[in-house]
Amino acid sequence: MPAALNDTPLDGIVVVEYCRSVAGSYAGRMLALMGATVIKIEAPGEGDPLRRMPPFIDWAKRSALFDYINVNKSSVTLDVKTKSGLALLNELLKKADVFLDDTRPSDRKTLGLAPENVAADHASLLFASVLPFGAKGEHSDYLAYELNTLHSGGEGYLMPNGLALELFPDRPPVKIYGQFAQFVGGTSAVCAIISGLLIQDVVGGQFLDISVQDANVALSCFNIQRLGEGVLENRHGRSFQYGGVLECSDGYVGVLTLEQHQWEGLVKLMGEPDWTKQEWLKDPLARGRRGAQINKGIRAWAKTQKVEDLVIKGQTLNVPLAKYVGPDEILVADQTKARHMFAEVEIPGIGKVPMLTAPFQFTTPAKLAAYPAQPGANNAAVLCELLGHSRAELDRWAAEKVV
Repeated sequence: MPAALNDTPLDGIVVVEYCRSVAGSYAGRMLALMGATVIKIEAPGEGDPLRRMPPFIDWAKRSALFDYINVNKSSVTLDVKTKSGLALLNELLKKADVFLDDTRPSDRKTLGLAPENVAADHASLLFASVLPFGAKGEHSDYLAYELNTLHSGGEGYLMPNGLALELFPDRPPVKIYGQFAQFVGGTSAVCAIISGLLIQDVVGGQFLDISVQDANVALSCFNIQRLGEGVLENRHGRSFQYGGVLECSDGYVGVLTLEQHQWEGLVKLMGEPDWTKQEWLKDPLARGRRGAQINKGIRAWAKTQKVEDLVIKGQTLNVPLAKYVGPDEILVADQTKARHMFAEVEIPGIGKVPMLTAPFQFTTPAKLAAYPAQPGANNAAVLCELLGHSRAELDRWAAEKVV
């Protein structure tokens, strides 16, 4: 259904989300912020396991991660292992344009939710499968944590590097903090879903097979590209020979001068000290071989400088240089405010909390609505008002623990 002028692009699109992973839930969040109606299916009783995943919001032990990835969604509880629960899910799918699911392939077969079963009953539906290793291959049924999916993409093999490698040369491979790999997988799912929606009227339904591992391999493919050159990239070889993380008098900046004109700009930024006028420094290969010697001069100079001064001057001299910004600074920065990057959301039992909106903006700004505190808070609105069932039926299903 095309969006009205100036509306968010997915107005009129209905997504049924049956996900317990961060990747699938994050994809649902992005679709909701694009205007889709997202109905999240949770298990009766305790609800989504992500409700109990840290970090938590203050004393309430309410998951900040869960609230973030489920904003602007409705909550419906269904036990799809029961005949009535599965029937209700299929009723919802008849109303939907997209089915977003992260159930393991073996469990899908048991439940009757294998792609071929869903396609037979819902020919025009986009079935978006979001799994750690995709729906095909020997690992398709594997469960995985963030640690597994990040390292399966190859990026962990290259970390720590740079300054961290100098400080901890014998440290084993590490992962990036938080849910980086999951967010990458969720973003890939959104790209696939939007592509499927563009041609849905022409080709009908499709099975979209999204792998979190594939998404992370694609993102960190530099080390795989180097294999074509006969080089096995590792954290020791990946460290740039000079520049990198520099300590200033009031913070840190990152500098990376890969090209000759960038090095020349850095020399000007430093005020062209005498040590930079040595003949061998004109040769990029020589600079690479003697990076430690160069860094002594760069780091001694950087400690006398202020971060903001370097950032501004670096821009004018085309030096790739950036400030390391702390999360406390991001919340109050003028750039953040100008883009309305955060919005206050009323969290039940907590109050107003600043929450990241979206990494995109449309003519109609996205508004954030907190996800219900209780699983199934929207059962009546969805099962009775949308599907047309009676309150008596809803009460009976509740007594039978179907909802």
